[in-house]
Amino acid sequence: MPRKRIIFSLIYADGKFNQSRNFRLQKVGDINWLERNYRFKDIAFSLDELIVLNASKDKKNIKEFAKILERLACDVFIPVASGGGVHGIEEAKLLFNSGADKLVLNSLLYTNPNAVRQIIRHYGSQSIVASIDYRTTSGKSQVYINNGAQKINTTLDQYIEHVQNLGVGELYLNSIEKDGTGFGYDFDTIDKVAKIVKIPLIIAGGAGNEKHLIIGLENENVDAVATANLFNFIGNGIPNSRKSILSKGISIAKWK
Repeated sequence: MPRKRIIFSLIYADGKFNQSRNFRLQKVGDINWLERNYRFKDIAFSLDELIVLNASKDKKNIKEFAKILERLACDVFIPVASGGGVHGIEEAKLLFNSGADKLVLNSLLYTNPNAVRQIIRHYGSQSIVASIDYRTTSGKSQVYINNGAQKINTTLDQYIEHVQNLGVGELYLNSIEKDGTGFGYDFDTIDKVAKIVKIPLIIAGGAGNEKHLIIGLENENVDAVATANLFNFIGNGIPNSRKSILSKGISIAKWK
């Protein structure tokens, strides 16, 4: 049985790291604040991967973001995935050269599928994570791009099929409604789309405590759980969560 994973997502925008609730961002501190308060080098052994996303609302300064990514990647010894502001192969190269092991693509999946295919040909499917943000209204799940600001004319099921046909390696499924609430993941939607998801599925949006992580990892349709909740998991929150998960017999790596 493949091992499941715990992933931490960092949301960066306009020079600061942010808390997000329903994709509304609240600044909490810069890279110096993060390093001083979060000690990723120390807690990395309680994680399986780190995702760093550039969610700047206006023009994304990808060169500035790449410097932040490089600084973070130097401090951790786990795979790092990164995305935001990627329009083609040049931005992809910059993030990979700055320490990213994987690339997270979102809007580009819709706006320029050919660029996605080019990136996949160059780096391989295993290096590409497709990020899909969605809302559910009256039982119908719809996809949003551009940091959740633009609804596109397709259902979630149709879009997952489209994304998989591009040849991506993993799917990062994020509920805008659940984002930052701490109320748990959107399993109604996760279980509905599971029958069409043929690649590893990462779920995001809603985790507020270790119980939510455990429920997510126990779900047979889920390969990895992600949380971006800085405050609920600060201090020993992540190490303690991993201990609880291991005590449940869930198949995750045992780091020494």
